[in-house]
Amino acid sequence: MSQVQRMSRLMVKTLRDDPADAETLSHKLLVRAGYVRRTSAGIWSWLPLGKKVLDNISRVVREEMDAIGAQEVLLPALLPKEPYEASGRWEEYGDLLFRLKDRKGADYLLGPTHEEIFTQVVKDQCTSYKDLPVMLYQIQTKYRDEARPRSGVLRGREFQMKDSYSFDTTDEGLAESYALHRAAYQKIFARLGLDFRIVSAVSGAMGGSASEEFLAPAAAGEDTFVDCPACDYAANTEAVTFNASVPAADAAGPVEELDTPDTPTIETLAAFLDVPASATLKNLLVKVDGEITAVGVPGDREVDLGKLGEHLAPAVVELVTAEDFEERPDLVRGYVGPQGLKIRYIADPRIASGTAWITGANKPGTHARNVVCGRDFEVDDYLDVVVVEEGDPCPVCGTGLKLDRAIEIGHIFQLGRKYADTFQLDVLGQQGKPVRVTMGSYGIGVSRAVAALAEQTADEHGLCWTREIAPADVHVVAAGKALQTELALEVSEKLAAAGLRVLVDERAGVSPGVKFTDAELIGVPHILVAGRRAGEGVLELKDRRTGEREELTTAEAIARLAG
Repeated sequence: MSQVQRMSRLMVKTLRDDPADAETLSHKLLVRAGYVRRTSAGIWSWLPLGKKVLDNISRVVREEMDAIGAQEVLLPALLPKEPYEASGRWEEYGDLLFRLKDRKGADYLLGPTHEEIFTQVVKDQCTSYKDLPVMLYQIQTKYRDEARPRSGVLRGREFQMKDSYSFDTTDEGLAESYALHRAAYQKIFARLGLDFRIVSAVSGAMGGSASEEFLAPAAAGEDTFVDCPACDYAANTEAVTFNASVPAADAAGPVEELDTPDTPTIETLAAFLDVPASATLKNLLVKVDGEITAVGVPGDREVDLGKLGEHLAPAVVELVTAEDFEERPDLVRGYVGPQGLKIRYIADPRIASGTAWITGANKPGTHARNVVCGRDFEVDDYLDVVVVEEGDPCPVCGTGLKLDRAIEIGHIFQLGRKYADTFQLDVLGQQGKPVRVTMGSYGIGVSRAVAALAEQTADEHGLCWTREIAPADVHVVAAGKALQTELALEVSEKLAAAGLRVLVDERAGVSPGVKFTDAELIGVPHILVAGRRAGEGVLELKDRRTGEREELTTAEAIARLAG
């Protein structure tokens, strides 16, 4: 038998107005409906209603992970420095890592993710091929020192996450574990009621090879992904690679210097010369592990620093500063050209041999025309580093791509042997010789899924949860009079006896209007009202999502809701 939660005893304080600092819909509604409370920047307290939703998502995740044979563990959040130093991530994570020292001066961190520790656990517990494959998971609090935490629980410094890891002796076994997780994730997100896309992705600081993201399209999303309307291709913009159409080689004349005062940008240059931006060559200067490097792209495109960083990882990529220009007088800010440069030159494939460009002449207020790739300058490395734009050709079928915003709710990786190599994770193989283990890593943002669902399902009245994760199955409202309250409490007990989770608003001294507004704001799937026909034993059932209403007797309402 389920319990009845009375609003008069529930710790919930609803708000009529949006919080002043809230920008996203989920942030506004989760605070207004009393699900969460801000403790500090990027740190949130989950109040009773919010904790129920969080627990329901965790339950669904556990059920589907258990179904594929994964075993749940719980590892510490406070972790020693040494494993992360061994993997290189103590440095790679940079300022994102929460670091601290104990009273003896030893270094620790608050775990952002647990590949290193899981690897050590399996190294200790599994010694033979007979012990594998094994899949382990946990649902735990993670920590990242975000510079600008925002959007409520979407981007916090502390968050709930399910992370799981697979351990196999063969690449074929890893592929099977990856496929099991992929299918489990599809079931999890479908059960939660999320609209999602599976897209190709990059691995980032996680390492590894194959990588896919599960994205929930939403206006509040911080990820941008491409979607092909003609085929099933979808990818994070940083993972898109193009078969770039290379301009035809030009029969260009000799290099011609042009007096172009006050034209340090592509826009000012194109306007001054009355040429399209695509005829110009943009040269962005960055530092790669401290070494100044130029990146050339057509003038009508932008450099995607995320893509560039992925291509050059584990090297650190950062933009040059004014101080860097002062130390290098040969690099003229706003007028850099590749000809005669004494630095590494990386270019987009569109900067092909034989193509001619208008670009900087490495002199103040001067550009050069007819600068030909392969004749006047050489490219050290070709990399696809341009920002993807709406209408760019699909890499699969050539149709113009669409750009959409989304929230990342899951990410799966085939890590391979990166961490096994670091920690020498071997087991005794069938032939009596050591075999190096291969790993997969799989994450779901549990607290982030709460916000993603709120973003996708809320309407102008408030939250609108799916039944699987809602804090109750039905929200019973007593319109106000004693008879109505009596009927509301009676039907609530009967609904609970039928196995339904019930939230009943029997608060005295609260107007029916406030109760109805709170019911829609809180977002339970069904609202059952004991109102004007309570004396006849008739209630009004409202579907929170569709707004459809119908009058039912107590018995009919119980049958409908419990069916």
